[in-house]
Amino acid sequence: MHQEGQLSAGSLVRGWFRMLVGLTIGSVTGLLGLVAAISGVGVVRQTGYELGRIARFDRAVHTNPLTRKGCRRYLAARWLVGGLGAGVICMLAFWYVVALSMVTAWLFDGGWGLVQDGDGVTVKLLAMVAVPGALVIFVTTAGVVGVAALDRWLATGMLGTSQQALLRQRVAELTSTRAEVIEAIDDERRRIERDLHDGVQQRLVALGMLIGRARRVKGEEQLQDLLQQAHFTAGETLDELREVATRVYPAVLDDSGLDAALEVLAERSSVRVEISNELKASPGTALETVIYFVVSEAVNNAAKHADPSVVEISVWPDPTGITVMVWDDGDGGADPTGTGLSGLARRVKAVDGEFEVTSPRGGPTTIYARVPCE
Repeated sequence: MHQEGQLSAGSLVRGWFRMLVGLTIGSVTGLLGLVAAISGVGVVRQTGYELGRIARFDRAVHTNPLTRKGCRRYLAARWLVGGLGAGVICMLAFWYVVALSMVTAWLFDGGWGLVQDGDGVTVKLLAMVAVPGALVIFVTTAGVVGVAALDRWLATGMLGTSQQALLRQRVAELTSTRAEVIEAIDDERRRIERDLHDGVQQRLVALGMLIGRARRVKGEEQLQDLLQQAHFTAGETLDELREVATRVYPAVLDDSGLDAALEVLAERSSVRVEISNELKASPGTALETVIYFVVSEAVNNAAKHADPSVVEISVWPDPTGITVMVWDDGDGGADPTGTGLSGLARRVKAVDGEFEVTSPRGGPTTIYARVPCE
């Protein structure tokens, strides 16, 4: 506990000195910003520098895209904060010099104290000025933090979005994403039900009819023929059940990982699929599932609607996430608002990702998905 308190106090002191340095620099750049605002030259660059200074010596400010008009207004007002910071720094320096001169003059019996009682500094004088002097130094020291907060507030108010507004926006996004995920799950359930009803159920009905006919037939040759048809139908039914199960969740993804699941997907596809997977390590089950279903739906859509000669799958990492690209040379014209692609978009957004479809008439079609990864 004692060590944590020391670390906390140390971080506060270091933070205060960072603010002091940032405020000192900001006092100078405030005048430069005023010149830029008056002349209209370099206002965006100067504003970018100010935002970088605030982020480096205090903390980052969330801003909207910078415009020349907005930057000019900001710099025209910011010189006042710079001037206030310069005043606080000058007061702080002055009172520290006064205090240091008096204490050293008393300790070494010197005559250089800026405030003296006759020819020197006495204990009585120190006792008289100790409390008001400490209060003045405390107020000016806290003033550094106050002006730094004012500097950050001005940038946020004139150029960006407040933390409260960001939180409200984030809550709205999460609420919308939750509703979209529920809708996507419902769509997926309806599709599974349709696949079972239109495919597996029909084959099971046909299988039952074949077995019924085989029970009633009397000729051995006709019986063997019906049993062979029933065996073939049963095999097709099992294959279709496996396809439905794979669309729900591929077992190979858990057993062997994303690379093997993509290879199996490519082998089962009716078109040629080329894969480039640059991931060196697993990003986690949740992200692997999203990546797999993006690729799976994109490949199935291309094979079903675009008649491509090849589909190219590329997966690569970057410092903050993973990008997935599925490209095909088919007919194009894919509708991003369709059931399949819109469901993918909702699935990607559920993990704070980005989804984009480019598919002009005549092709080619490119589907991008980017998911953040810690």
